[in-house]
Amino acid sequence: MKLLFRIAAGILFIVFFGFALKNTQEATLQFFLNYEIRGPLVLLLLGFFVLGFVFGTIGMASIVIRQKRELAKQKKIAGNLQKENEARALVPASGPAAGNVIGT
Repeated sequence: MKLLFRIAAGILFIVFFGFALKNTQEATLQFFLNYEIRGPLVLLLLGFFVLGFVFGTIGMASIVIRQKRELAKQKKIAGNLQKENEARALVPASGPAAGNVIGT
């Protein structure tokens, strides 16, 4: 399975490297207030991809932290329930004795 992933990664690398070699012409991105960025198209695309990844990671951080906190709380509750069940298992069942039953 590892070999299959490595082959797929190698193929993707070759495809993206070929894409980078074919798109080396200069591109201009124009922003507000007459601000512009000039550079190779591939580098601009890579830069915006990285920025999207960073902003996406920052946006998901609060959700991940909340889920980790909830998971820790649930693990604590599960541990307490398991301790209670173990304590109940150690206490012998106290039912009526065989000779003390009415009607025998």
